[in-house]
Amino acid sequence: MAKQANTLSLGTDNIGSLLWRYAAPAIIAMASNSIYHIIDSIFVGHGVGGAAIAGMAITMPIMNIAAAFGAMVGVGAAARMSIRLGEGNMQAAEKTLANAVMLNFGLGLVLMVTMLTFLDPILHLFSGGKASAETLGYARDFMKIILLGNMTQHMYLGLNEQIRASGYPQKSMRIILTAVAMNLILNPLFIFKFGLGIKGSALATVISQAISFIITFSHFCSRSSFVRFRRAAFVFDWKIVKAIISIGLAPFMVNICASMVAAFVNTALLKYGGTGAHDIVKMAGSADIYVGAYGIANRVVMLLIMVIQGLNQGMQPIVGFNYGAKQYDRVRKALFMTIGCGMTIATIGFLCCQLFPESIAQLFVDAGKGGDEILMISAAAQAMRIIVIMFPLVGFQIVAAAFFQYIGHAKLAIFVSMTRQMLFLLPLLWIIPRYLGATGVWMSMPIADCASITLAAILLYRELKKLRAKQMLLRQ
Repeated sequence: MAKQANTLSLGTDNIGSLLWRYAAPAIIAMASNSIYHIIDSIFVGHGVGGAAIAGMAITMPIMNIAAAFGAMVGVGAAARMSIRLGEGNMQAAEKTLANAVMLNFGLGLVLMVTMLTFLDPILHLFSGGKASAETLGYARDFMKIILLGNMTQHMYLGLNEQIRASGYPQKSMRIILTAVAMNLILNPLFIFKFGLGIKGSALATVISQAISFIITFSHFCSRSSFVRFRRAAFVFDWKIVKAIISIGLAPFMVNICASMVAAFVNTALLKYGGTGAHDIVKMAGSADIYVGAYGIANRVVMLLIMVIQGLNQGMQPIVGFNYGAKQYDRVRKALFMTIGCGMTIATIGFLCCQLFPESIAQLFVDAGKGGDEILMISAAAQAMRIIVIMFPLVGFQIVAAAFFQYIGHAKLAIFVSMTRQMLFLLPLLWIIPRYLGATGVWMSMPIADCASITLAAILLYRELKKLRAKQMLLRQ
């Protein structure tokens, strides 16, 4: 009953305290999830070398595809569960949980088998066929093990989203922190102690996520859980599955687009890196150096984005519950407060990347090795400085896209999320690097950000007018 009271407090408690209560653990969890991959990169960079960092960068599109399916089910089910709990429909909430489990299992299995079967052609495709044999070898070794653990990752991340949405944000955070802690322990053990190299990093990731999945699954098996597994709920319901997919399509498309963008970026860097007048590195073999530099910069940028996404996750149960309860004033308050916090976080990240890019890059690569490692640090520093130019306002755009998703406007959320990457960024990546080399790749990103921010602002203004109108009708 205590957890039920906590869930129902979403409709009564102060918005600021609620946002802090739900967002703080979510931010820690999402940041930790990003740090999870940063840990892999740091240990691989120092334990194996810059070429291995470039290999991991090649795998980013594949990782994003895997994440796309997990995010679709996890976020879609969590948003639907919040709305059903706001309506007081416990049975529907538990059916959502059960169908999400079945859907995640099926998708995870199909994805694992398909990608393992066609791994070499996929790596060739996402590298534009121009990566060195050494870089591709590292990428192959890493992904074989990661894909074998794909089922566990899908189930763990999907169920964790629903733990948070059902009123257990602290527990959701602790489970993710457990995975991060295990990864931090196992990475140096496997890489340095057992000499497994990049394979050791992948193995550490899979084992850490498997342990967290067991903890996550056991939560919903417990009778003390507010929302839990019930045998009667495990009946495939196409309407529920369709609703989960519909809501989750936004993050799915975002991740798919991110995969395409990463592939385009890698291809552009391998083809044009070192050819621009302002490129840092101009020498034979510099293409792989730029791919590694992008891998470093992307890890840093994703950490900033994940912190804001954690903030969004804190907003999600508040917005979902109150939207379901038709308390639109509270929905708007939660949105505005989240936007303010998101822009503050993005501004802090912007300042760090502008003031300390070399120091950040050196976390990933050992400058003491000299040669390509030093060049990779310089290229990564340049990338960070340019990529984050629009970040103070990017915080607004990320929150706006999530808001549409959380109130059930899946198509609008997809459109807002995709415009930056598909409508704006991909054409820029095709054109600008031809003339400016790697610098053109970096410049394409803030230009796309500027356009997508403007579009998000217009669409959000229109949606807020509709919410005000709904609130006025309720008061009459």
